[in-house]
Amino acid sequence: MRVAPSIIAANFTKFQEEIKRVEKANADLLHLDVMDGVFVPNITFGPLIVKAINEITDMELDVHLMIVKPEKYLRQFIEAGADWISFHAEATETTDECIKIIREQNKKVGLAISPPTPFDRVKKYVDKLDFILIMTVNPGFYGQKFLPEILKKIEQTKDWIVTHKPDCLIQVDGGINSRNVVELDRAGVDIVVAGAAVFKSDDYKKAIKDLKCLKV
Repeated sequence: MRVAPSIIAANFTKFQEEIKRVEKANADLLHLDVMDGVFVPNITFGPLIVKAINEITDMELDVHLMIVKPEKYLRQFIEAGADWISFHAEATETTDECIKIIREQNKKVGLAISPPTPFDRVKKYVDKLDFILIMTVNPGFYGQKFLPEILKKIEQTKDWIVTHKPDCLIQVDGGINSRNVVELDRAGVDIVVAGAAVFKSDDYKKAIKDLKCLKV
């Protein structure tokens, strides 16, 4: 299991220190939630902050765009230093164009789906993806409770991927902790995004190790 701590749960008054702590704690990716206040009822940050983060860490940046019309901003986030980029299927009518833009820049491309969106709606795109991000809470705020009913969608997605595109990874985001990660592992998840489970813990290294423990 790979672990991508979500910076949204960090102490922003100690931003650089927080990033260095998860880096030393063996996190695999650094997850950046970009929210526009339109697609989701919250606002976080844009390309300038992504660029600043990129300048203080060697970790790969996993940028999750929760914004409408992501096609208008993809190049800005790529130039800012995003290594992995996911955008929401529900937020654009030009999914193929978005995938092409990201792919042409040799970045990892992911498609995100919110809890109400069935996998069947997006499976036609999976052969073009590096990963699919399945939200296990309704996007917009960290600290929400994991929705166990999403496990069935994860299992369905995994079954389809094994048959049709085995190199496409499954990432999940929302309410992840050391308890429910057991079920996520069984369902076939490859990457977990964890905010509060890491940044609100007393020991970042132990928190990340607990999320990875099924593979050691």
